[in-house]
Amino acid sequence: MGADHAGFPLKEELKPFLAAEGHSVIDCGTDSVEPVDYPAFCAAAARAVADGRAERGIVLGGSGQGEQIAANKIDGIRASLCHDLYSARLAREHNDANVLSMGARVIAPAYAKEVVRVWLATSFEGGRHEPRIEQISMIERGEL
Repeated sequence: MGADHAGFPLKEELKPFLAAEGHSVIDCGTDSVEPVDYPAFCAAAARAVADGRAERGIVLGGSGQGEQIAANKIDGIRASLCHDLYSARLAREHNDANVLSMGARVIAPAYAKEVVRVWLATSFEGGRHEPRIEQISMIERGEL
């Protein structure tokens, strides 16, 4: 998990929730509500996924927009901004999203937990979606 100051309170609320759900958490910061820039924290969380230290990542900020963009700069990352159950499910089923982004100023903590639960429980469908994921990888490699 990575968060800026705006996402910090939600990160701190999600950590025990994730532990209770049986997940280990790598906390990539920040560690307070003191103003900070989000890119380094989101990149650190995304790198943990990209290099195999984590299966999935969560990045949090005020809106989640910039956090998603920063995470997506890491090769192999497919970060999706999700503030509802439908987009969380489809991000996994259709896009094999491996990083979830949310805005702490957009979503209530109780609902954020439900979004996380759905996102973590949903598997990639594969099939017709696999060629699209491969095309995204080709873009990262400069082949498309």
